[in-house]
Amino acid sequence: MKQILLITDGCSNVGVSPIVAAAHAREEGITVNVVGVVDQGAIGELGAAEIAQIAKAGGGMDRIVQPHQLSQTIQMMTRKTVVQTIHQVVERELRQILHTDATHIEDLPPQQRSEVVQVMDELTETSELQVALLIDASASMKPKLQAVEEAIRDLMLSLQARQGKSEIAVFHFPGRASDETVMDLDWTQDLSGIGSLFRRLQMRGATPTGPAIYKVIEFIQYDRMGGSDLGFRNQSETDGMLGDYVV
Repeated sequence: MKQILLITDGCSNVGVSPIVAAAHAREEGITVNVVGVVDQGAIGELGAAEIAQIAKAGGGMDRIVQPHQLSQTIQMMTRKTVVQTIHQVVERELRQILHTDATHIEDLPPQQRSEVVQVMDELTETSELQVALLIDASASMKPKLQAVEEAIRDLMLSLQARQGKSEIAVFHFPGRASDETVMDLDWTQDLSGIGSLFRRLQMRGATPTGPAIYKVIEFIQYDRMGGSDLGFRNQSETDGMLGDYVV
């Protein structure tokens, strides 16, 4: 089971629409969940609207976070996205197995529903899961970086607490070019070093959310075929998460 967890303040301004990109991810069996870290005012409202549309198109969930709610809300959101992604897939597969026209598990008869829920709870803990974390590193996100790091730390704990195999990959955008996406961490089960990725994050102006989502989709698809190189620059280079300075 694969998902993209996007952390952004919305208002993309470079390249293809992130709503179109999220819809494409959903067609490829990849759920797109969005944590919106927005400010007050008209710009924040525009960002929040885009965030909701991205999550809807990607078959995921969204949560809008105000500055004073960042830590608690993002921690809750990261846990719920993991659980909901699994439940969505399991619910769809179980409906096919049961040959039922019920649109939700809640529509099943009580006895059958109880048995299905028990299976879902077990699969939630034991199914393999891959989360591609996609971080908006545009200039407007700079004041929110600490909250993003706390969210990742909570996601790490959530994945490590599961019984099933869990892997995470980390990306940020933009890189040197206005539409570039940088891979900071390839799929791994060792999440101990993720926090260090934020120590020298270089924030830039543009917000190419749509192209970034497409790039992560390509990464996931290529990985399925056993590939490993899509031309990403990674954390070993001087720019991006491990750059020499913050602007």
